This record gives sequence, structure tokens and C-alpha cells, in this order.
Amino acid sequence: MPEGRITRGTTGTNRLRRVDRWIAAEPGFLRRPAPLVVDLGYGAAPWTAAELFDRLRRVRPATRVIGVEIAPERVAAAQPHARPGLEFVRGGFEVPVPGGGTADVIRAMNVLRQYGEEEVGDAWRRMAGRLSPGGMLVDGTSNEIGRVASWVAVTGDGPRSLTLSLRLAGLEHPAVVAERLPKVLIHRNVAGERVHDLLSDLDRFWAHTAAYGEFGPVQRWAETVRRLTEAGWPVLTPRNRLKLGELTVPWEAVAPLGFAW
Repeated sequence: MPEGRITRGTTGTNRLRRVDRWIAAEPGFLRRPAPLVVDLGYGAAPWTAAELFDRLRRVRPATRVIGVEIAPERVAAAQPHARPGLEFVRGGFEVPVPGGGTADVIRAMNVLRQYGEEEVGDAWRRMAGRLSPGGMLVDGTSNEIGRVASWVAVTGDGPRSLTLSLRLAGLEHPAVVAERLPKVLIHRNVAGERVHDLLSDLDRFWAHTAAYGEFGPVQRWAETVRRLTEAGWPVLTPRNRLKLGELTVPWEAVAPLGFAW
């Protein structure tokens, strides 16, 4: 039987563009000539799975995407949208792959929001067990129109990094992402937790760099991240991705107190 619970299923076109383009640039994805990618819990409509397929195929034309949903009626409704390289099957955290095998990437966006924080570790381990060697699980959350998102990259050895991704145009303050943190972190934005320290510093440096807004939000963001780095945060974001409003830090920098893989 499929493992997990049926999600609300809310989705919308272009909602997951931020995480899609991050996956498309990940070295682990790019090293594979024919990646197998699973979109777990794509929702009541297959739009985001189809968009993931199109975006990844632009950089790896042999990419195969499998949309997985626990609700049989959602799988049935998605079948008219299947095409060579894109298919839809029923399943859950056991991550079924037609014909057997494992996934190189599992994208599970907005899936764990309805679960308890104490359930996240087990779900991560179950999905990570279905990854190929060097594969990656991406668990995160986005807002309904895709302008605010965050995700944790998880490998077979445990969580690796946290990425925040924000639309810079019109951004009032970066800590707006607090409402869209992954389930494992969303209740940890409190004094004494490292993710709270990160968001507090990010907001503080964003306020301090207001004068850079004269040169545009990208320049302001780049200066904010530079100051964050100078303050001792181990920023992993490549310079060419700052223009996308991204910030990636190692998992160890934000791991919740008491969390164990």
C-alpha cells in the first residue's frame, strides 16, 4: 500500500520554478546523462510535474520524470498529460519506480507541511532509501505563487543544506520566508535556534544595506549576503545565483537543536 497521507492537493502553474531551476543547476543532477527524477505528491493537477520535466529536459534531454500521487483519482486525471519520458503512478514515501530501480532526484515540495515535525525524520529516511548512490531528496515549501520558497537537500547520509529563494523585486524583508520554511524548521524560528539566528541576521543586514537599493534589489541582496558571510555564516551560494534571490547554507548551520539523523 502507498505510504503517507493525501495532501490538500493545491497547486498552480509556475509555482515551483525556483526549486526546479535549482535542481537543474545542481552538480549531482548534471553529472547524470539520463537522470530519473520523481515528483512526489504533485497534487490535484499535474502542472508542476510537467513543468519540472520541461525545465530539466532543457539541460538534460534524456531526463525521465515520474509523478507520484497517493490518491488514485489524481493519478487517473494526470494520465492524459503523460508523454514519452513523463509518466504518472500511484504511490507515497515508498517511491515506486516502474520497472524497478531508484531515483536520482526526489522532489517533495509542500508534501510534509501537514505532518508533525516528529514525523519528518522517518519520512526523509524512507525516501532517501529510494535514492540512487549520490542521489538527492528535495523537501521544501513555497507560497502559492512561487515567489517565496525554501528547501532542504537530503542525501542517503542525511540532510546536506538549506536553501532560501526569494523574489527580490518588491521584497520588504527576507524573513518573510519564515512562513515557508520546511516542516522540520518552521516551528524552530524562535530564540535559541540557529535558523532564527540566520533569519534575524539576514533581516538585519538587509536593513543595513538599504542604500544599495538605489542600484537595484540584486545588488542589495548581494551586499546582504556578503555581510552575512563576513559575520561568519558559511554561505554556499554560487555568486552567479545571487541574482535569483538564493541563499544556501550547510545543514549543520541551521539544524534544529536535538535533531538527529
